[in-house]
Amino acid sequence: MKNKTLSVLLILFYIFSSSHLISQERRWSIVLHGGAGSFSGTIDNSSKNEYVKALVAALEIGKSILENGGASIDAVQAVVVELENCPLFNAGKGAVMNADGFFELDAAIMDGSSLMAGAVAGVKDIKNPVKAARMVMDSTKHVLLIGEGASMFAISKNLEIVPNSYFSTEKRVEQYNKIQKGSEKPYPGGTVGCVALDVNGNLSAATSTGGMSGKRWGRVGDVPVIGAGTYANKIVAVSGTGHGEIWIRRVVAHDIAALMEYKDLSLEDASNEVIFNKVGPMGGSGGGIIAVDSKGNISMVFNTDIMYRAWAKSSGEQGAGIINSTVK
Repeated sequence: MKNKTLSVLLILFYIFSSSHLISQERRWSIVLHGGAGSFSGTIDNSSKNEYVKALVAALEIGKSILENGGASIDAVQAVVVELENCPLFNAGKGAVMNADGFFELDAAIMDGSSLMAGAVAGVKDIKNPVKAARMVMDSTKHVLLIGEGASMFAISKNLEIVPNSYFSTEKRVEQYNKIQKGSEKPYPGGTVGCVALDVNGNLSAATSTGGMSGKRWGRVGDVPVIGAGTYANKIVAVSGTGHGEIWIRRVVAHDIAALMEYKDLSLEDASNEVIFNKVGPMGGSGGGIIAVDSKGNISMVFNTDIMYRAWAKSSGEQGAGIINSTVK
């Protein structure tokens, strides 16, 4: 009788352990952002709904990949492509103009499972820079390609090439004219990005941007600098948005990973430490990060009035937000 009872208990334990392992293996999380910044007054409901709709549309693309067992690297790329194609954000179509009135785009992607990364900077004719960044990661021994070299590489990989005017929108032309007249100051923020954990436990990050509005020709910010605006390893994946020069000097994305690895800080504590205690005192009061760790925890920390963001987990948790309140 005792042996029979023991056998039953062992079988139940095995079933529980197996189901627990399966649930652990099937865990996924995803977070995306569409940039951060300041605003005067309030955002009207029409604009708010438009942004939320765009964020959720991108989120659903990433969710679908992860729910079906897809790789996090594919999920973050697909989400960023969607955001690059949306004229609401400062990346791809809808990117800001530089001081000379044309567009220069940057993007990066990183696979945390292998520490492989790819990036492009200062490109003027690649429709989806994040696709070129992925090609750099997958098809070359390099990490970063710039300018005409990056474009020639993209052409060799049959990526879609467009005229520089493709990236223009009425909103950006108006913004450029205001900067030229001195009625608006150049703004350093505005980026899109995505981080994800897949069911196999792999973390990835991708980021894309048009950079700083009114920037000097040839200026490159933090996005394509691995460890500054984009980083992923086996512990955490981070994508940032903010003042690129400070993000580079502060090595924001990698610093969060280092605090978690070497000081054993939680994801939220590490994110808060970097954004509020390290970036803030340097004058970097204009940005934030999204991040996900190997346990599926997510972080969305920003020191601005707004950060366009959306997130989802395999647990069923999902939301989208712009200001400090959320829309679910």
